[in-house]
Amino acid sequence: MNGSGHTDRLLSEEEVRSICGDALAAIPMDGRRILFVIPDSTRSCPMDQMFRLIYEAVQSRVNRVDFMIALGTHPPMSDEEINHRVGITSEERNALFPKANFENHHWDNPEHLTTVGTFSEADIDELTDGLFSLSIPVKVNRVVREYDHLVIVGPVFPHEVIGFSGGNKYIFPGISGPEVLHFFHWLAAVITNPKIIGKKWTPVRHVVDRAAALLPLERHALCMVVRDGGLAGLYAGTPEEAWSAAADLSREIHIEWKERSYHTVLSRMPAMYDDIWVGGKGMYKLEPVVEDGGRLIIYAPHIKDVSHTHGRTMQEIGYHVRDYFLKQWDSFKHHPWGVIAHSTHVKGIGSFEDGVEKPRIEVELATAIPPDMCKRINLGYRNPADINIEDFQDRESAGVLFVPRAGEQLFRWKGAPSELGGD
Repeated sequence: MNGSGHTDRLLSEEEVRSICGDALAAIPMDGRRILFVIPDSTRSCPMDQMFRLIYEAVQSRVNRVDFMIALGTHPPMSDEEINHRVGITSEERNALFPKANFENHHWDNPEHLTTVGTFSEADIDELTDGLFSLSIPVKVNRVVREYDHLVIVGPVFPHEVIGFSGGNKYIFPGISGPEVLHFFHWLAAVITNPKIIGKKWTPVRHVVDRAAALLPLERHALCMVVRDGGLAGLYAGTPEEAWSAAADLSREIHIEWKERSYHTVLSRMPAMYDDIWVGGKGMYKLEPVVEDGGRLIIYAPHIKDVSHTHGRTMQEIGYHVRDYFLKQWDSFKHHPWGVIAHSTHVKGIGSFEDGVEKPRIEVELATAIPPDMCKRINLGYRNPADINIEDFQDRESAGVLFVPRAGEQLFRWKGAPSELGGD
């Protein structure tokens, strides 16, 4: 593995070029096909810089430079959106990057998937520390069988499902089929977000790494650690070793420790989160610092939809705490488990006893989603027009926390109990 990272500065252009160049030079490409897997627009990173450096390093060695967008279950990206993601115009794409080819992943179309193996009941029992015991087919986009080498290019952040994103997560769920995807999202929900997020080694990470080992091609990764729009770190190697180094740096950069908890938190979501499916990160990253009985407001006037992909299911099941589903499992187990997991992550931890649901905190949407829909999906409503940001700023001593760009930085409370991820 090679790479570099710092907590007090960003890497220079030459440092990034050197790491990329050395890493890609070590991959044999003559007569071989290489697939680069890159994130969609919901992940912050200087993908424009990385795209140009990758193309610069390999274009003379291959006939095509192929990129697949690791969408998971997110909607496909248009050519215009892809161009924007990699920082080029359509004219530049044709004139300056003629070998570049981009494809969207299609997670829910069986014709686009291939089975690379199966997890036995014993495998799942081992990987989940006995929480589950079931057999699961492992499926990925079928194009992987057309390539000799896969290179993951993506950032690493604290993540509610796996602990830290990045590495093999850009394969599962990035370019995977639904079975493993839905399973490990529900596995994380059963463990709960506060106990998963920001933890390096989790049962979900073990599932994802074991699944990736089944792929019929060599794997490599360029794992980024992003800060202030640039790269604080970049690590190259196998997905496992590059991710591990990046996660160590991310833990230093992307986790903010607070001396206290807060009764009110306002999470302002940037435009890249365009539905609650992704905008829910404003809850995941702040749940650990909201005090019992407190309130978290997801402030995103631009969000109009609950989920572009799973909106109908979310309207059917609503948002609830984990035990609401576990104690009524026969009524919900036919729904996609990953969607149920999202429900519990946004609602947060709580209890369900004698038919009464008691979430630990109240979650309100200050979005363009109307109050009747918020009620239908079992979340609170706040009119975004009534929110004055100044009322939330500089009030930490009074128990009010304002996060101007929520979604990637994880906030933790030093005195948190175990259910909020404390030791």
